[in-house]
Amino acid sequence: MTDARVEIDTDGRETVIALVGEVLIAQVEGLRARLDAVAGPGPAVIDLRRVERLDTAGAWMIADLRRRLAADGVETRLAGASRTQNELLETVEASLPKGPLPDRPRPGLRDRLADFGEATVAAGLTLVELTALLGAVMARIAALFLHPGRLRFTSLVHHMQEAGLNAVPIVSLMAFLIGVVLAFQGATQLQQFGAEIFVVDLIALSILRELGILLTAIIVAGRSASAFTAAIGSMKMREEIDAMRTLGLDPIEVLVLPRILALVVMLPILGFVADIMGLVGGALMSWIELGISPGMFQARLLNATDASHYVTGLIKAPFFAVLIGLIGCYEGLKVEGNAESLGRLTSKSVVLAIFLVIVADAGFSIFYALVGL
Repeated sequence: MTDARVEIDTDGRETVIALVGEVLIAQVEGLRARLDAVAGPGPAVIDLRRVERLDTAGAWMIADLRRRLAADGVETRLAGASRTQNELLETVEASLPKGPLPDRPRPGLRDRLADFGEATVAAGLTLVELTALLGAVMARIAALFLHPGRLRFTSLVHHMQEAGLNAVPIVSLMAFLIGVVLAFQGATQLQQFGAEIFVVDLIALSILRELGILLTAIIVAGRSASAFTAAIGSMKMREEIDAMRTLGLDPIEVLVLPRILALVVMLPILGFVADIMGLVGGALMSWIELGISPGMFQARLLNATDASHYVTGLIKAPFFAVLIGLIGCYEGLKVEGNAESLGRLTSKSVVLAIFLVIVADAGFSIFYALVGL
């Protein structure tokens, strides 16, 4: 590649700006530093006779120079440009903005209220559409009791494996580490009061009632909600769902129902796995940090907690499963015919599923407090 340079010659009547070499994007930054020194008052000639190659970035640099000099009242003209170079320069100059870009107005109170209103209406419409989809799913489930043969068992088992069995390793690791962290942090605080034994109560209540099923649902939301949206959205983009309707197949029965039922079956199982692994991690760290043997940990666990704490946490699992499956399928059915829509709605499904799972968990906590559980 030939290095580009600028030669400026002023004879008192006009300024000759000669560009030499390959005026390409790699040289533009260095050339502009030299061209910034060019000013009036006389006319200026931009000589391109010795330019070997010129790309769009170089043409933009020349066009920007001409526009700057024209704004200062300096007349410019081109010399020695080939036909191709002239056409490129004309195209670039025609694409430049004609004037300074207007300042973007700062949003005022009215604009903020309008944005808030639009977001509220959009959230309300989403809630209505989710409720409609839930009603359609419940209608298909009721129809299965009358026609059990309509259940696509193969699809159900496949989604149970994808959403449940394949999630066991990450759920187990997450719950084990949560148990370790709870035991370590609890030991650090309770040792100050000589109440180390109560770390077992802390681990048991936290894991069984809240963290076990909640964190499991969050992981499943990240895995399954995105997978459901991506799979159904891809089918929507390829018009496979329209083809299903043409063939007389119900997309909700074929695509949505097996996924939601798979989550309803598998999320309680994953919650049970998370509870066990969380207790194992807590017991291991209690043994290492506090010297509480596994036998002592088990005895304290059985004395301080009962099955109601486990059931209290496990009751949430089917509700979380319905929320995750419903949102993942709903966003997939909303995908339009482009990849940008697919990516945006896949991200939205994960965020919305996790948000609603946390909201539902807070609702359960308030309900349990009111009824004394």
